[in-house]
Amino acid sequence: MTEHEQEEPAARRTADAGEARADTTGEPRTAHAGTAHGEARENRPRRTAADAADGAGTTGRTGVTGATVTAGGPAREDGAEVNTGTIIETAGVPEAAIPELVIISGMSGAGRSTAAKCLEDLGWFVVDNLPPALIPTMVELGARSQGNVARIAVVVDVRGRRFFDNLRESLADLETKHVTRRVVFLESSDDALVRRFESVRRPHPLQGDGRIVDGIAAERELLRELRGDADLVIDTSSLNVHELRAKMDAQFAGEEEPELRATVMSFGFKYGLPVDADLVVDMRFLPNPHWVPELRQYTGLNEEVAAYVFNQPGAKEFLDRYAELLRLVQTGYRREGKRYVTIAVGCTGGKHRSVAMSEKLAARLVSEGVETVVVHRDMGRE
Repeated sequence: MTEHEQEEPAARRTADAGEARADTTGEPRTAHAGTAHGEARENRPRRTAADAADGAGTTGRTGVTGATVTAGGPAREDGAEVNTGTIIETAGVPEAAIPELVIISGMSGAGRSTAAKCLEDLGWFVVDNLPPALIPTMVELGARSQGNVARIAVVVDVRGRRFFDNLRESLADLETKHVTRRVVFLESSDDALVRRFESVRRPHPLQGDGRIVDGIAAERELLRELRGDADLVIDTSSLNVHELRAKMDAQFAGEEEPELRATVMSFGFKYGLPVDADLVVDMRFLPNPHWVPELRQYTGLNEEVAAYVFNQPGAKEFLDRYAELLRLVQTGYRREGKRYVTIAVGCTGGKHRSVAMSEKLAARLVSEGVETVVVHRDMGRE
């Protein structure tokens, strides 16, 4: 496990159970029986930290003085503030609930990025490499968000260099404002850190002209007091990515099981396989409605086309058995900490069979509580 590992991106959308409907634009759409909740992550609008304070949107990335800001999870549907029991006085907002705050720090290469991504997947608003002096401002913005930003995680490390000295001052400022915060410190042995830096062929941020071990030693000295103040220390020397995620889930997920989000994508083989597909199935074993003159002009969203597809031998059996297989896969994905899965359903042109099957498959997933997005990649491309 390395600090530099990245989690695969995936679209997000909440969907209600019911019969799937869609337009013919080929844009991402949520399977639903009424009103769709949320938007596909790839289509979500960008927002700034100030937007978060105004309650705009539910997710996005933006630069905040050189920092990456990420919001995970939906806002409260009833618009109510999330009260943590602590009150803060802010200009224009006499009484606002202070967000829950977690500060993630630790040794470079010990897994800070993985820990931050885990909290993001659990619905936290994650700010990476934020200068410590801006932490109180970030908390104040969260307090102004009317419950839209109820949990904030800030990654603080020596990449900030000269800004890092302000951390203790910022923590003292938070205490004067009665902000309850937790510090999570990621630790690892020197041997493990050296192996990880060598495996990615990157220098330690503090090694300068010296060796990796020199940078590690300098960083340990800088972080010595912070480690002593940490509420939770996780030694990742012998942990892989999945084991670290499990530890973070155990501390921050509560009693809720981490959610799995699925994208069901229809496509045409003649246009190429989707590069982001985790699972691919082929509907070309079914007769092609293209060769039925009265159905050719329609898509798999048409009821007559869908009825034609599912009246063919093996169609319903395939849907039932593949849905059963996905239930088994879901359990394993959750166990391994995988949050997103893209299921690609293909036919020749991505217009009839794959579209009809994708709709039914998405409806099955939604009925089983899986947040599902339907994307018809090649529909209308002819």
